[in-house]
Amino acid sequence: MLWGMRMIEEYDTIEGRCRMLGHQVPFRYCRLVSGGKPCSGILDCWFERLEIADFIRSHYSDEEIEKILSPPKPKVATLIELIEKARQR
Repeated sequence: MLWGMRMIEEYDTIEGRCRMLGHQVPFRYCRLVSGGKPCSGILDCWFERLEIADFIRSHYSDEEIEKILSPPKPKVATLIELIEKARQR
């Protein structure tokens, strides 16, 4: 399949089960959930329905893919960062 010739929005209305939320969501949600970038679990959730690895490779740079696939920060670390930023204000 020639993913480079397809629009990034082509599969946005296909629905699948989100393992984190526990219910059906459209592909568009998974593609944009993380600050306009895909969820880090997009490969695991969509591999059975789409050629998701090809889709990601054709629409995102290597740097973006690295960020997409990197594990999220632990919640405690994120909370500490937010507290520090609040203190600095």
